[in-house]
Amino acid sequence: MDNNGYAPSIMQDTVFEPYCYLCGANGALDKLDRHEIFGGSNREKSKRLGLWVLLCHHECHIFGPLAAHNNASTALRLKQEAQRRAMEAYGWSTEDFIREFGKNYLED
Repeated sequence: MDNNGYAPSIMQDTVFEPYCYLCGANGALDKLDRHEIFGGSNREKSKRLGLWVLLCHHECHIFGPLAAHNNASTALRLKQEAQRRAMEAYGWSTEDFIREFGKNYLED
């Protein structure tokens, strides 16, 4: 974990090739923010388990029409991808994921 309590992301390589997970930009024109995929009471779990991505601050994280905090479809897609990655990385079943995060985001 780094000094801010983040484990390395299991969603993307943020060390050697930092880029926006949604649009691929390198942050030169719009700084990259860390986005914890499961927020609220699950924010610390997201940080500890590496369930976070880098997003362009304005366009993809906060203000754009498809931004994670502005578009329910984008937020759901990120949660679904994170659930798949967590289940694979940690050897979890759907039930294990539900025990950890309280909900199944994948369509059955």
